[in-house]
Amino acid sequence: MRLDEHSYTPDLMRRILTLAGRLKSFELAAVALEVGADVAISGRHVQRLTQEVGTDLARQRDDQAARYRRRELVPRVKEPPPLAVVEVDGGRLGTRQMGAGPGVHQSQAKEDKVACLVSMRSDTHEADPQPEPPPSFRDARRVARLVQQFQAQSAPPADEVAVAEAAAEREPAAASERPKKPERLVRTCVATMGKSRAFGPLVAAEAQARAFYDAPRQAFLGDGQKYNWQIQRAWFPHFVAITDFLHVLCYLYRAAWAVAADDAARWRQFETWMTACWQGRVRAVLEELGSWQERLGRPPPKVEQEAGDARQVLAEVVCYLGNNQARMDYPRYRREGLPVTSSLVESLVGEFNGRVKGKDKYWNRSAGAEAILQVRAAVLSEDDRLTRYFAERPGNPYRRRRRAQ
Repeated sequence: MRLDEHSYTPDLMRRILTLAGRLKSFELAAVALEVGADVAISGRHVQRLTQEVGTDLARQRDDQAARYRRRELVPRVKEPPPLAVVEVDGGRLGTRQMGAGPGVHQSQAKEDKVACLVSMRSDTHEADPQPEPPPSFRDARRVARLVQQFQAQSAPPADEVAVAEAAAEREPAAASERPKKPERLVRTCVATMGKSRAFGPLVAAEAQARAFYDAPRQAFLGDGQKYNWQIQRAWFPHFVAITDFLHVLCYLYRAAWAVAADDAARWRQFETWMTACWQGRVRAVLEELGSWQERLGRPPPKVEQEAGDARQVLAEVVCYLGNNQARMDYPRYRREGLPVTSSLVESLVGEFNGRVKGKDKYWNRSAGAEAILQVRAAVLSEDDRLTRYFAERPGNPYRRRRRAQ
């Protein structure tokens, strides 16, 4: 049957790796295989197979990037998508030193970088199809949760939320009146523990493989991280660069809660600034924040400030908006049918975290972490990546062999 060295058929290997990438642990994958497929295998063996396949997937990913840089990479799709969207972000996972024996040695949290490449379909418009912010951005509970998630802050006290909710009450728009959002078609993803300089070519190669550079409309979204825009300028210079509006919203929320005098005034100030940025009036918001800085003063240099110090918060918000102002023309993006939030990659990072992050999870630095990221990326990509991998892998009895010359 031309089995590989493990004596597993390609289909069984695909099932093993799919469960290893989807479930929270290798032990759970082993239990699922025994119960669902009557295959007796230990969690440790599932881990070894995952390491082997993940390492090979990383090699293939790197080979694809090398072919892209040599201009030898041919797209694997027939037609480019109507709208190509690339979103980048990062998460954190626990790592440990390799080769130090059993147990966790020199544990350290490291960043994993994740890219979400999505083909989409959307309509273009002569006028802004949604000049007013959506009701969810006027929902105080949702906004408070977003701030807590993105900025690692505690939500405001309950009485502040109550006042904000009272101020935020709106009649939701009828479903027929809501503008149609860009429709997601196919998602693939790229992940690595490597540095941003190595991450860019990996993402660019995946975009080339999916014919993203030939798409009639292209967008690149990220938060304010400097390396995101270095990747965009180096590898996606013709893509429309868009700063994620959710991060902007969170910064404005912090600024409003830092400067206004009472609860109702804070929410009103947040809504005013948020609406202005949604409508593309970023310069007006920056001017008003500058007036607040003149009134409150600037944080003294080289002096550690207390958490929540209004001067420090204002300085951070002004810096963020100033650095990203050129990428915040949201009315134009909506007219062109482009997304204005990086919610797809934020959700994708959460899906990665669901497998690789945990209280008692520590991956061997570089090798172990990189391997599980590749298996997880293959499972989460919507292009039958694992099926294709095992169909082409040596040892597959259904793989077409070359004839002797």
